[in-house]
Amino acid sequence: MDRLEPGLLLAAMLTAVQGQSLSGYDRIVVLKARQRMASFFQAQVLGDMASISDLMNQIEADPEIAHDAAAAEIGAALRLTRRAADSDLALAIDLKERLPVVWEALAAGRIDLRRARVIVSGTSHLSEEAAREVVGRILEAAGRLTTGQLAALLRRVCVQADPDDAHTRYGEAVDRRRILADPSVDGTADLFGLDLPPDRVAAAMRRITDLARGLKTADETRTLDQIRADVFLDLLDGKHLARGGRRGTVDIQVDLTTLARLSEDPGELAGYGPIIADIARQVAENQPQAEWRWTLTHPDTGLVVDNGITRRRPTSRQRRHVEARNRNCVFPGCRMPAVDCDLDHRRPWAQGGPTKTGNLAPLCRHNHNTKHRCGWTYQVLPNGDYLWTSRLGHTYTTSGLPP
Repeated sequence: MDRLEPGLLLAAMLTAVQGQSLSGYDRIVVLKARQRMASFFQAQVLGDMASISDLMNQIEADPEIAHDAAAAEIGAALRLTRRAADSDLALAIDLKERLPVVWEALAAGRIDLRRARVIVSGTSHLSEEAAREVVGRILEAAGRLTTGQLAALLRRVCVQADPDDAHTRYGEAVDRRRILADPSVDGTADLFGLDLPPDRVAAAMRRITDLARGLKTADETRTLDQIRADVFLDLLDGKHLARGGRRGTVDIQVDLTTLARLSEDPGELAGYGPIIADIARQVAENQPQAEWRWTLTHPDTGLVVDNGITRRRPTSRQRRHVEARNRNCVFPGCRMPAVDCDLDHRRPWAQGGPTKTGNLAPLCRHNHNTKHRCGWTYQVLPNGDYLWTSRLGHTYTTSGLPP
């Protein structure tokens, strides 16, 4: 069942399944099989919507009237709001006409509707030719990535596909930067900063987090998120005059060829994702007194060969090595930067596990607890990847690197 493509045979087998009689392992197999069938049917529904649009275009000479007529038919038939009908129809047309290979992947159960939406949205600013080129580069990996990882990968590949367009869109977006305040249904309020420079946002978030951690004493009853929110408001209204904590810092990875202006490959901002080459260079130029860590990677595999540091800081050599080797939490699907993670002993210290880099891996606090409390284990593969085994016996492979 785990290898069957969606179709009549798989549907018949799933109909006969008695869930409560299955082992824990097989329940995951059934879950994945039903998701493939759901993706298959969702693709057919979207195909039906696109066919209704085709019919209306044959009936109506005006494309706008044809679209509205198709959306009205779909909305009435499926009891959708006008906005939902318009949105679903636009997605259907994009998948069937602009990105047919994505529709085919959805129909084959290789991706689900969530990932299809991410791909369509992430390439909407590109020409049809450029969008198809980008999709061709990421589609094989799409089913193995979370939607967050997939969106980050799309941003990187889109920048690589057309650096000039990415630079133009970045400048136009920053020109639209603004602050919004909205009331919530709970009587609270939300404060948003939109279209801000990502390097400054990353530095501000690191500064707020460092101040919050400094206030998280044994007697403090607030959660770290609550303290961060309070620090944020205190800083803005001038009340927070506490000293200490690190200055807002930026954790960025960028190719030397980009810094030397020999290429326009994007950089990688920890906790954010890809940034255009110009911003990566600006960040580097604005950090003349900062600590610089260098990492030598294999040109084909991307694995860390060696690393070092330009000046001494009170950071352990082992942590530097682990952070250089694994830029993110190594739990499946997690994108937490390694600098904000715990260092986990793969073989527990209590069981004689040594404190050596080969026995250490970055895990965010949540997934560190998941590993110990929920029965997950992992091992390091010869190529440097991590093979995780869940409590129910399923395996997942991750590199701990951004996609």
